[in-house]
Amino acid sequence: MAAAQGRLSDGAGGMDEAKDTEDGGGHTGRSVPPPFRAAVEALRTARLRPQIEVEATPAPQRLAPHAYALEAAVVDGDEDLADGRLVLLHDPDGHDAWQGTFRLVTLVRAELEPEMAADPLLPEVCWSWLTGALTARGLACGEPSGTVTRASSHYFGGLSERPAASQIEIRASWTPREGPGGVPDTAAHLASWCDLLAQVAGLPPAGPGDASVVTLPQRRDPQSR
Repeated sequence: MAAAQGRLSDGAGGMDEAKDTEDGGGHTGRSVPPPFRAAVEALRTARLRPQIEVEATPAPQRLAPHAYALEAAVVDGDEDLADGRLVLLHDPDGHDAWQGTFRLVTLVRAELEPEMAADPLLPEVCWSWLTGALTARGLACGEPSGTVTRASSHYFGGLSERPAASQIEIRASWTPREGPGGVPDTAAHLASWCDLLAQVAGLPPAGPGDASVVTLPQRRDPQSR
C-alpha cells in the first residue's frame, strides 16, 4: 500500500496556477494552525490501494491562507489510466462560500472509449461517482459544487493515423465536516477521492462499501487498455 507523503504549504490559489515555491507554495512566514497541521498529517500518512500512486505537489496560491496539494495516478503496468489533483484549503477565519474553515478541491481526468463518451448520461453518472464515493465511506460534506466535462479529439493530415480520443474531466469542491478540534477526517476524504479515481479508471471496487457507486456500461477492462 502506498502512503501519501508531502509538505505543509502557506498560501493557496486556483487549481491551474503554477507559481509555487520549493516549500510547497507561497511561503509567507505565517504560523501553521494546529488543525491544518493535523489535517495534513492525516493526508501524509493515509494508506491507499497499491494501484494508485500519490505524491505531494506544490500547492497553488491565493485561494486561502493555507493549502496542501497531492497528485495521483491510477497505474496499470506502465500505463496511467486516470490522474488527478486534490487540494486541501484552510482559512482559520472561515469562508462564507465554504460554510466552514476547510475546503477540498479536486480535478480528475481519464480517457474514455468513444462510445462511452457519447453516452448522454455520462455527466450525471460521473457526478454520482463522486457523491457515491463520499457516501460509501459515511462522509458528510457541505456546499458541494463542480463540473463534468467531456471532450473528443479527432486527428487529420499527418496525424490522421491516430485514433479518435475522448476524455472525461471532473472538477469539484466540497466542505468536509470538521471533527474534534476542528479537524476534518482528511484521510477518509482522500480514500474516497482515490475510490473516485479508481472508478473513473475502470478498476473494480476496493471493498464492499463501494458497491453502491453507480457504474457506467461499456467501461473497458483496464488490462486491455
